[in-house]
Amino acid sequence: MNITIIGSGYVGLVTGACFSELGVTVTCVDKEEDKIAKLQKGIIPIYEPGLEELVKKNAEAGRLSFTTDLGQAIQESLVIFIAVGTPPRGDGFADLSHVEAVAETIADQMNGYKVIVTKSTVPVGTGARLTKIIGSRLKEHFDFDIVSNPEFLREGSAIEDFMHPNRVVIGARSQQAAAIMRDLYRPLYLIETPMLITDIPTAEMVKYASNAFLATKISFINEVANICETLGADVQQVAKGMGLDRRIGSKFLHAGPGYGGSCFPKDVSALAQIAKNCDYEFSIIEAVLRVNKNQRERMVEKIKAEVGDLQGKRLAILGLSFKPNTDDMRDAPSIPIIEALQKLGAEIVACDPAAIEEAEKVLSNVTYAADPYEAIEGADAMILMTEWNPYRSLDLDRIKAAMKSPIVIDLRNIYDPKQMAEMGFQYASVGRPKLQAHAEEKAG
Repeated sequence: MNITIIGSGYVGLVTGACFSELGVTVTCVDKEEDKIAKLQKGIIPIYEPGLEELVKKNAEAGRLSFTTDLGQAIQESLVIFIAVGTPPRGDGFADLSHVEAVAETIADQMNGYKVIVTKSTVPVGTGARLTKIIGSRLKEHFDFDIVSNPEFLREGSAIEDFMHPNRVVIGARSQQAAAIMRDLYRPLYLIETPMLITDIPTAEMVKYASNAFLATKISFINEVANICETLGADVQQVAKGMGLDRRIGSKFLHAGPGYGGSCFPKDVSALAQIAKNCDYEFSIIEAVLRVNKNQRERMVEKIKAEVGDLQGKRLAILGLSFKPNTDDMRDAPSIPIIEALQKLGAEIVACDPAAIEEAEKVLSNVTYAADPYEAIEGADAMILMTEWNPYRSLDLDRIKAAMKSPIVIDLRNIYDPKQMAEMGFQYASVGRPKLQAHAEEKAG
């Protein structure tokens, strides 16, 4: 089976590489000539563990190719995946202009029956919208089917998520389209991956509902953390106690500066707008959005409380990407927090294992360090922003000796408060009791 993936960004590239690994012949298309030229040379434009090796392997095997010729790719494929961006508009809705432009091109290039699959995250009703666009634009009659096949790829674990998913969701109107999609995903069916075959609007809604629920868990535990700080309780132990209940589960119960990335912020906002379009106020989701915004502001207040007047203070920020194992800076909590600290007069020195190039595009007046030890040299405080594994085992004696003041604000609860206090650090975290540094250490 030949398939085309339109859009060679994060979702499209991972999807194409993984399908080719399953033995499918895949053509990845993108209108950016520079991106395609780099991909043809084996240069991957995004950071995702294991992706470069997977792309190289399948390109050499002849199962994976890259092109800017969308028309030829459409004509040579039975299944066409739309994986272009759907960024948020100013009103909170997803911008479907790229999806609709692709649909028009597919109609213009149609030369036989096609299964057209929305892999991009799109609002409920998009399937019907694309059916109308393509049907009205066809120059001659060809049968086609629209399918919704939402992606559930976690950045940093995307290949594993594709190859061993929790589920595959397929929304289709015809048995023929559903059968073709089942055949495409047959290798996953053989490893007993659950498959939900449903209608298109339901499949579209599954994506939004899933992301909104996970974002809700994050905002919920952050609210619990804020109460824990007042009561002297430990949010990590609270979350552990909650997570042991199988009805709740332990995932996404980690207190911190709030969620970010390419999915949760825009999908939660879009679901709130979808509800308003139905004359319904999705009160829980509105609260989730508000809590996430407030949590970032609380992190700034936490830093101020520990450091004092920030004017002229040198702050070392460890981690910039919205989560570990990615270079994605989209809606990263680090952005509003750093910008707020800068407005208060702080000098920012930052490091990140992968995201510095992307950070330079969205942050101004930040000095970038090669590693944490360079970043903390002479710093008035160290702020752990992203829980990259290398930051979990720093040489704390070296850190303390290099800092101007032994102040650590841990926004990801990486370190043990007792250990930090015993080492003489002024240490603050999120939702955990604050312990005083040993007097003799402070005196030293």
